[in-house]
Amino acid sequence: MVPVFYSADVEVAKRVAAAVFAGGSPLLEFTNRGDHAWEVFTELERHCARELPGMILGVGSVVDPGTASLYINCGANFVVGPILNADVARACNRRKIPYSPGCGSASEISQAEELGCEIVKVFPGAEVGGPKFVKAIKGPCPWVSIMPTGGVESTEASLKAWFDAGVACVGMGSNLITKELLKAGDYAGITAKVKDTLELIGKVRAGK
Repeated sequence: MVPVFYSADVEVAKRVAAAVFAGGSPLLEFTNRGDHAWEVFTELERHCARELPGMILGVGSVVDPGTASLYINCGANFVVGPILNADVARACNRRKIPYSPGCGSASEISQAEELGCEIVKVFPGAEVGGPKFVKAIKGPCPWVSIMPTGGVESTEASLKAWFDAGVACVGMGSNLITKELLKAGDYAGITAKVKDTLELIGKVRAGK
């Protein structure tokens, strides 16, 4: 599971990262949204290097190579995008940084793999076709590793549907790190939500 999050407040971002890490996830995708998002990311990356040395911090919502290079220079361990951009793939490949582009068709998925992408993001997951789309792709292309983002819920039914369809992992944003938890400053609640979701994923995968 890849938790997905953005805040313009670096202190909130630090606390969310700590909460996610405490919940058992060593991954966090900080989305590139809002002015000066890269400055927040830079402070967050330095904080994680000091306080959460096992955290693997990446950047999302990247649509051009310049932005990818900026975040890589700021310490991003992986790059995710809502679209497929060949120049972003090349920029990431030069630095040996994993790139997971957003794809919505078999042709885009194939192109992404030709560009060296190992895990392909299906986005927006529900609107593209949901678990049925993943299953249809995996039929003729069983080697494809897919991460849906958008439409993945932290319920056993939702997670079972996606993993039974053959996804490698899932990306989760507001359905995991909810607005309600953030507004309340309930970081213990975020930790519990992450922990419970990971346990559900383990249960679903064990039952396959």
